[in-house]
Amino acid sequence: MDYTDIQPLINIYHRKLAATDLRFKRYLHYRIDWDVRLIGIKGARGVGKTTMLLQHIKESFDKIDDALYVSLDNLWFNTHKLEELVEFLYTHGVMHIYLDEVHRYKDWAVLLKNFYDSYPDLNIVYTGSAMLAIDNSKADLSRRQSLYTLNGLSFREYLACEGVAAIPTIGLEEMLAGHVEYAVDVISGIKILKYFDKYLREGYYPYYKEAGNDYLMRVGEVARLVIDNDIPSVEDITYFTAQKIKTLLMVIAGNVPLKPNISKLSSQLESTRDQTLKMLYLLDRADLLLLLTEQLKNYKHLVSPKKIYLNNANLMYALSGKISEGTVRETFFANQVGAVADLTMPKQGDFLADGKYLFEVGGSSKTFDQIAGIPESYLAVDGIETGSGNRIPLWMFGCMY
Repeated sequence: MDYTDIQPLINIYHRKLAATDLRFKRYLHYRIDWDVRLIGIKGARGVGKTTMLLQHIKESFDKIDDALYVSLDNLWFNTHKLEELVEFLYTHGVMHIYLDEVHRYKDWAVLLKNFYDSYPDLNIVYTGSAMLAIDNSKADLSRRQSLYTLNGLSFREYLACEGVAAIPTIGLEEMLAGHVEYAVDVISGIKILKYFDKYLREGYYPYYKEAGNDYLMRVGEVARLVIDNDIPSVEDITYFTAQKIKTLLMVIAGNVPLKPNISKLSSQLESTRDQTLKMLYLLDRADLLLLLTEQLKNYKHLVSPKKIYLNNANLMYALSGKISEGTVRETFFANQVGAVADLTMPKQGDFLADGKYLFEVGGSSKTFDQIAGIPESYLAVDGIETGSGNRIPLWMFGCMY
């Protein structure tokens, strides 16, 4: 191998870097310890993993050819081996390699382990599907790497991306204790509810800006690509199973929030109960669905979920024929709070966070009737700019990352 062989990769890298905008950076950009030798970043298709890699490279290297970014779904790898590329780069002084879409390359985890052990001063950052799973029987990456998850845009990030406001994050417990003061600071000079409504329709995936009026169509297309490409990359499923997964997604999209009858769903899909549960959990891992269970989810022990939502409100607008305002609110809450806390299905109320905080989600006329007298119970209320007591504005739950 020589530089002539890898020139196509270098050309793509340079073009992508030249087109990378540094003005807006994701929350995770500032949380990653970029000095760690092996870093993994997983997340749903379209949440901005590639952009974050390129931004880091662009602002970190005076000489951009001291690093190389490559996507492992590039056809170049049909006739070349990753291990040969890494050996060539290392022997020619390139100590920083950025690997995108690792789940598209066979035995990627074993290779990363070998690279880590064989090249002591090599730094690798890789990205992969939200479904990324480390098979510890083949490669123990857990003690070698720092693994991060990138979520879609929070409402706070959306405001920053739109150039409306740069507001600080607020933790869940901090919010419960001091939401009034936080809200008063934020809403000064901002029509917060106008932007919140826009965010619910078009603000979760960072590509909303470039997609414009085609955004919701693109969200639907990305969902299809996840099922056709990403799920088969990490799970051994047939073409026919992929088609059933699409059917399952659309059945749920038309009936959210769904309190599933697994036997009925299995009959519709002509599948067994175990197969249906596996498909539901695959869609959950792929960040297309959000499964709410009574106990914390365990992907090795699949139990019937008590309620099913689409993963985020934008997916609802892209896939659902009819939109329920109440379901949009609950979906937003589950998506944003679920990114920072463990959510389960309580006996009363809508959501239980971290096994401690009980929430009921609703509009401005929502009362405590359904959760009256329960300690640590709160209302997440839409249509209000500020709250009081245990009534908290719904939009604020989008400011936690």
